[in-house]
Amino acid sequence: MSTISVRLPDSLHSMAKTLASQDNASMNQFIASAVAEKVSALATESYLRERAERASALKFQAALSAVPAQEPEDFDRMR
Repeated sequence: MSTISVRLPDSLHSMAKTLASQDNASMNQFIASAVAEKVSALATESYLRERAERASALKFQAALSAVPAQEPEDFDRMR
C-alpha cells in the first residue's frame, strides 16, 4: 500500500470531510473510494472505446436477425 500527500482546496476538503462523516467512513476510505470510482469510470470509457473500434455493422445486423420478432409487453410500450 502506498502513502500519498494530496493538497486540496479548503472548501473541497471540508465537503469531503462532511460527506465521509455522513457515510460513516474515514477520510482515507472516502478518498480511496473516490479514486477507485474515477479509475473505474476512465477504464470503462477506454474499454468501451476499444470495443467500439472492433465493432462491425454486419455482425450487429447478424446478431439482430437472430432475435425473434415479438411485440412488446404493455408496460414496455411508449405512451
